[in-house]
Amino acid sequence: MPVKLHHCTLTFARVPGHPCAGVRKALDEAGIAYEIVKHPLLGRSRRVALQELTGQHLLPAIELEDGTVYREESKDMIARIQAGKLHDPR
Repeated sequence: MPVKLHHCTLTFARVPGHPCAGVRKALDEAGIAYEIVKHPLLGRSRRVALQELTGQHLLPAIELEDGTVYREESKDMIARIQAGKLHDPR
């Protein structure tokens, strides 16, 4: 089962600087298979499922195969993915 990328609804957007798009691009470049789980772009209070999963309402987040959820600022997430350490324990 691939990891799950919790992403805003703008999955078509590949705008440089967009947090979700940056993490998605890093996963693509690293060859990591993922499934996108969409969450509302606006109305962070509507991200109930994300809040329950991560304890916060911020995107993006990555849910690993073992159910562990990884969430940091997108630039830190990108750096970790590019370093090949996504699956390393913290």
